[in-house]
Amino acid sequence: MTSAQHLPGSASQPAATPSPGPRAVPAVPPQAVPVQGTLDDLGTPLAEVTFVVVDLETTGGSPADCAITEIGAVKVRGGVHLGEFATLVDPGGPVPPFITALTGITTQMVMAAPRIGEVLPSFLEFARGSVLVAHNAPFDIGFLKAACAQLEYAWPSFPVVDTVDLARRVLTRDEVPNHKLGTLARHFRTATEPCHRALADAQATVDVLHGLIERLGSFGVTSLEELKGFAKAPTPEQRRKRHLAENVPSEPGVYLFEDGGGEILYVGKSTDLRTRVRSYFTGSETRWRAREMVGLAQRVRTIVCATGLEAEVRELRLIAEHKPRYNRRSKFPERAIWLKLTAEPFPRLSVVRESRDDGAVYLGPLSSMRQAEEAKAALHEAVPLRQCTQRLTLRLVEKGGGRACALADLGRCGAPCVGDETPEEYGGHAETAGSIMRGDVRPVVRAARRRIARLAEEYRYEEAAAQRDRLAAFVRAAARGQRLAPLARLPQVVAARPAFDGGWELSVVRYGRLAAAGTVPPRAAPRPYVDALIATAETVLPGAGGAPGAMTGAGGTGAEEMECVLRWMDAPGVRLVEVEGEWTCPAYGAESFRGWIDNAYAAVDPSDR
Repeated sequence: MTSAQHLPGSASQPAATPSPGPRAVPAVPPQAVPVQGTLDDLGTPLAEVTFVVVDLETTGGSPADCAITEIGAVKVRGGVHLGEFATLVDPGGPVPPFITALTGITTQMVMAAPRIGEVLPSFLEFARGSVLVAHNAPFDIGFLKAACAQLEYAWPSFPVVDTVDLARRVLTRDEVPNHKLGTLARHFRTATEPCHRALADAQATVDVLHGLIERLGSFGVTSLEELKGFAKAPTPEQRRKRHLAENVPSEPGVYLFEDGGGEILYVGKSTDLRTRVRSYFTGSETRWRAREMVGLAQRVRTIVCATGLEAEVRELRLIAEHKPRYNRRSKFPERAIWLKLTAEPFPRLSVVRESRDDGAVYLGPLSSMRQAEEAKAALHEAVPLRQCTQRLTLRLVEKGGGRACALADLGRCGAPCVGDETPEEYGGHAETAGSIMRGDVRPVVRAARRRIARLAEEYRYEEAAAQRDRLAAFVRAAARGQRLAPLARLPQVVAARPAFDGGWELSVVRYGRLAAAGTVPPRAAPRPYVDALIATAETVLPGAGGAPGAMTGAGGTGAEEMECVLRWMDAPGVRLVEVEGEWTCPAYGAESFRGWIDNAYAAVDPSDR
């Protein structure tokens, strides 16, 4: 058996001992030798960094289905103006009217402009080797990256600085009420006023950047490396309150931030409560309002839920109940908007905020007053209903007390108010409108398509786009109502969805409201769990006025909750265990036209329509 050999300097080799002698000198511990740092250790001074401040104008808010209409950029270094880049871009389609109203860019202006394939290489060359700066950088950089992906260009690894993030860290609420570019431009007294044109907004952002860099000096930020990390670093308040997330479980559920007086500041949901709550106390949380909320919070309360759907529904209900100041959405579900065909001798369309059991026909709920007005206009294009607001009765018409309006002269109304149209003839129009609102939307689609085609043939593209927007508003509103109304009428639906662990998630839905949620463990017989869940589910009564009443939010969150339930049921693998009642949708309903509408918006932002 051979002994192991020790390598010189190895840990197992005995340390050498000094030779004994009369003049042995005790060992002296080594002292640190001071070393002068290099300029590389200090990072790149901000005065030597080349910034390219960029701003885009687009046809909408999503790079997935919208396009760039203008690029403006300014190159600066050390406060010195080095160059500018500005061009209009042909988006490949019409500019929506609301974008024209905002920016002043019309379809005619961009028709002769180069396409993005001709513009993008020049911009990338202009910005090469620099740091990109933008106000709300994810928007502008997102569109530029999407353009590179579309043209199969590799996106250069530009360092990116967002002036919104910097402003949130540097400026207090006492100095500026918000961090919009116009607000910051007034605060820093920029030489150029932002006006929703790319080059002007980029020039204003340059002055805002310089103003913010001056303020950064008091925070000890002097290099590019420090600048990039500054906006993402957690605030002292975030670090100080990390203990609030210590006892949060790693389960699906809802979390509530509360102040010292017990007021609920914010309600959120997560499939992993611990991970989500802890993120509020790290640098990954850069939202200004969230950081402000963390500064006020004194405790975090959690509610563990059986499934993700239960957590989503509980979040909606808690927000509607407590209306936390830091939640922006779902705070007022009772403020639903409806398009109503009134129940009177000469019915008319009216936009209302409440559905009642009054014999009228309702379409909705709609997402905004704008969508309601556009849907109303689309229905008027298809059916010549009266648009006046006077109350018409048979007796008043027989006496000739009505007053004809200009629409009668234009042939857009049969003028029943002066007897030009009999109650029976007008009743036929009202019946058609009611049939459309209940399910058969084909008359509205046909009328809108004919008008759009005629306007396009006459090169009146902006008017054609307006007609398309009206049709889209009507189809989307009708599709939403036609999906929700059948669910709201069902006394009970029991559904099961495969869980990640091999078991099942269960939901009991009554009249559109989630009445119970539970789980079935892997390899367990599901029927006993289903029966137990049904037996303990909440008792739910049908909403006033049938399905519309159930969607108003009374006693819950109405339409939003039902949309959560339907999204959950649309997932792959969902099984309907029990259905009490009939669950049907109209044969010629709006859902069949959703694909055509979405394709028509290939280059237009569909949000808020």
